Amino acid sequence: MTTPTPSSTLPPDTLNDLRERLRRFAAERDWEQFHTPKNLALSVAIEAAEIMEHFQWLTAAQSANLDKAARHDVALEIADVLDIDVAAAAREKIELNAHKYPARRGL
Repeated sequence: MTTPTPSSTLPPDTLNDLRERLRRFAAERDWEQFHTPKNLALSVAIEAAEIMEHFQWLTAAQSANLDKAARHDVALEIADVLDIDVAAAAREKIELNAHKYPARRGL
C-alpha cells in the first residue's frame, strides 16, 4: 500500500492540481455560494445535455468519427472520452471561463 502524496508535492496537471485550480477559480468569483448539492446535481445533468447535443442527430458511425472541430467542442464539455486528455481539456476550459467570467477584484 502506498501513501498518498500531498497535493503540494504532486506534479502540475494532476487531478488534485485541477481540483485546487477549480476551487480557486470559483472562490475568486464568489461562486461557492451556488455550489449546493442541488445546484451541482442540476449542473451535472445540464453538462450531460450539452455533451449529448453534439451527438443528437449523428449515426453511430458518425459519432465514432467526429472531425477535429467537433472533437474539440466535445472535449470542452467532457473529459476522458474519445481519447481526450483530461488535464489539457480542463486547463483549456478554465482559461476560456477565466476570459468569459473575469474575477472581480477587491473581494
